[in-house]
Amino acid sequence: MKTVAIIVAAGTGSRSGQAGPKQFSIVAGRPMLVWSYRAFARHPNVDEVLVVIGRGQDAYLRDALPDARFVFGGSERHESVAAGLAACADADVVLVHDAARPFIPADTIDRLLAALDRHDGAVPVLPVADTLVHTDGTIVPREPLRRVQTPQAFRHATLLRAHHAWSGNPPTDDAQMVRALGGSVALVQGDQMLDKVTYPADFAAAEARIGYETRSASGFDVHRLEDGEELWLGGVLIPHHQGLSGHSDADVALHAITDAVLGTIAAGDIGTHFPPSDPKWKGAESGQFLSHARELVEARGGRVTFVDITIMCEAPKIGPHRPAMQARIGELLDLPVDRVSVKATTTERLGFTGRGEGIAAQAIATIQLPGQLPGTPA
Repeated sequence: MKTVAIIVAAGTGSRSGQAGPKQFSIVAGRPMLVWSYRAFARHPNVDEVLVVIGRGQDAYLRDALPDARFVFGGSERHESVAAGLAACADADVVLVHDAARPFIPADTIDRLLAALDRHDGAVPVLPVADTLVHTDGTIVPREPLRRVQTPQAFRHATLLRAHHAWSGNPPTDDAQMVRALGGSVALVQGDQMLDKVTYPADFAAAEARIGYETRSASGFDVHRLEDGEELWLGGVLIPHHQGLSGHSDADVALHAITDAVLGTIAAGDIGTHFPPSDPKWKGAESGQFLSHARELVEARGGRVTFVDITIMCEAPKIGPHRPAMQARIGELLDLPVDRVSVKATTTERLGFTGRGEGIAAQAIATIQLPGQLPGTPA
């Protein structure tokens, strides 16, 4: 049995207050559409994910999900669903989902698919918690009412027949069309994580639902001081009678921070990504190493939130150069300077740093990563 998830993402999101279509706006570090796409793609019982977008939105989709299969939808939601159904004619079961609901717990998908053993369709619902009132002041009993969410699951053939048979006003959802055809639609337990993002304030609420995990990691590096070399520290060229020796520009401070950032996502160390045996990196500017580490964190939906670096040397004096280092490191990590701590110490003339043979640096980086959705496969 083939199961295809159809994500309806053809709207413009005019009420969201975003510059572009809201389904491509950033939520918790990722384009909104990416969250639901990955939830379906990672689910063991979903065989394929199909995205339905509006005309002119293909560039947005390529930026967010370069390999996603897509078709163009229509001006109304039911037209977009129909386009998706036509594009997956070989499916036995379809899950129809609104991209404006980014977070999909895996156990909700499980419940929907299980309900199709006995029903033509299944929708997730939640009880209505608020008191409801007519405009004339009459209280509406809330006990029998439910809030309907997506994704909604259907047998492909049944939903296709329902679309072909529909002749009324534009339907509010696909379950309405299946019921009009005489089909049975089960109500299964929904989830607050599936709440819809519609208005500007909903973006902050969505991020609060998923939460963030905070991680910290350390980095350490050492380079030898030699005559005839430039001295780069913290991305700043410092006048000195000696410089640091290394395959790249040997910026010991940026190297330590790079290792710390890589450590927060267990991505190895600087040598893993930029091996000194590769002539490509000879004399390379170390800022690109740190930018690469930051981009790896951002690719996971995270962000670097703070770095602290301690530089250990007898000379030169670090204090006069601290503001410039903070500014450059902040630029590389997209951080304000008050989130970049640069400190210096001597080793009281002990060891190789005390003898002026080299400079060492130790760093700690802190990041935030989007939290794991309940029941979502890692």
